[in-house]
Amino acid sequence: MNKLSRLSGAALLGILALSVACSPETGPLDETPGAGSGGIVNGGMSGTGGNSGAGLGGTAGGTTGGSAGSSGTGGTSGGAGPAGNAGMGGTGLAGGSSGIGGSSGAGGSGGGAGTTGGTSGAGTSGSAGSTAGSAGTGPVITDRSPEGTCARWNADRANRDEGTWSGSVDTCTAGDISPDGRANALRLFNLYRWLADLPEVATSPERDQMAQECALMQAANWREEGLSHSPPESWLCYTELGAEGSSTSNISGGPGVSSVDAYLIDGGNETTMGHRRIILSNWLGPIGLGSTGDGGASCMQNIGGDGDAGKEWLAWPPPGAFPIQAYAPGRGQSYSDTGWSIQSEDIDLGDATVTVTSGGTDLAVDVSNLTGNYGSTEGIRIVPNGWEPEAGQTYAVAVAGVTPPIAYEIQIVDCAQ
Repeated sequence: MNKLSRLSGAALLGILALSVACSPETGPLDETPGAGSGGIVNGGMSGTGGNSGAGLGGTAGGTTGGSAGSSGTGGTSGGAGPAGNAGMGGTGLAGGSSGIGGSSGAGGSGGGAGTTGGTSGAGTSGSAGSTAGSAGTGPVITDRSPEGTCARWNADRANRDEGTWSGSVDTCTAGDISPDGRANALRLFNLYRWLADLPEVATSPERDQMAQECALMQAANWREEGLSHSPPESWLCYTELGAEGSSTSNISGGPGVSSVDAYLIDGGNETTMGHRRIILSNWLGPIGLGSTGDGGASCMQNIGGDGDAGKEWLAWPPPGAFPIQAYAPGRGQSYSDTGWSIQSEDIDLGDATVTVTSGGTDLAVDVSNLTGNYGSTEGIRIVPNGWEPEAGQTYAVAVAGVTPPIAYEIQIVDCAQ
C-alpha cells in the first residue's frame, strides 16, 4: 500500500473519534480528509500557456478563450485540459500584455485548448466555453514580500459571497451551489495553501457532486442528529452518494465559504488539528466542494487525493510574512486559542521540543503531540502561553529532538486596508 492510500485509509478509520466545535458563523465542524472546476486545471491559470483553453485565457481575461496575451509568460505544453464548469474567474485578470490568469477561476463549460502554447505565450486559438468564467480583479500575485502577501490576502478575500443553492431540503433535492459560491470557497482554500507555499488544488465535477449530496444530507439532519461521517439510512434525504461523501469529507454545519476559515482555526479539534492538517497536506487535490448556501451546511470532499507537494514538514502559521488578520479571521478564536502546528510525513515529531523567540526574548509555549493520521502521519501543537503575536514582530521557531532539526521565522504583518 503506498503512502497516499495509507494516509487516506487511516483517516477513514479515525473519523468517528473527532470532536465538534460550534460557532455562530459556521455551525459545528467535523472532519476527515481530501479549485470550481477551474483553478489550475480547468481555468484560472490557463493564461500562462493555453494549457486548458477556455475561462481566463486570451485578451479578454475570462469571457473568451480568445487570442493569446501579446507577451505572455508562456505555458509548458499548450495541451488540452479537461472542460471546466461554468463559473466565476479567479482573483487575477487574464490576457493582456502579461497573459497571466486568475489564481482559481473556473473555466467555461466546454472550452477548447489553445492550439500552440509553448514558450511564446498563450495558445493561439482557444475557443470559449459555452459559459466562460468572468475575469478576475487583478493580476495573479506571487510576490511573497509583506506587501505582496497583503495584496494577495486582500484580493482573494474581497468576495466571500456564499452563492445561491438550487436545491431543497424539503424535497431532498441536492441541486448545486452556484459557480461563484464554489469559486469563492476554492479561492480561500488556495489562499491558505499559497501562504504555506503549497500548490493550488482544483475540484472535479464527480467530487463536487459527491460533496453536494453530502451537504444536503448534513443540512437536513445535523440540527437534530448532529454531523456524521457515517450517516444511517434512516437519515432524511439519505443517498448512497451522499453517505460516501460524508465518509470522505471535511463536513461543516455552516456554508462553504465561511467554513474555510473555521477549518484552519479548527476549534474543538485541538488534539488532532485534522481539518487544518488535511487542507495543508502534501497529497491534497483534487477536491470536491458542496454547500447549501447561507444558513446551510457544506462538505469538502478530499480523501483519495493524488497531490505530491513534497514538503518535508509544514508549519502553521507558516514561515515568512503572515497577516495578523489571518491569525484571527473572524470566527471568535485565534491560533493562540487552538494552537500553532507542525506536521510531517517523514520526520518523527514524537520527542520534539520547541523554542519560540522574538527580539532575543524567549516566549513560553506549551507543546503536545497531535493524534491521528489526518493529512500527515506526524504532528505537534504549539500554544503561546501568556503572550500574543503582534504585527511588526518576527517570531523565530526552533524545533529540537528531531532529525533534521526544524527552524523558521514568522513575520507578522498588518494587512488592514
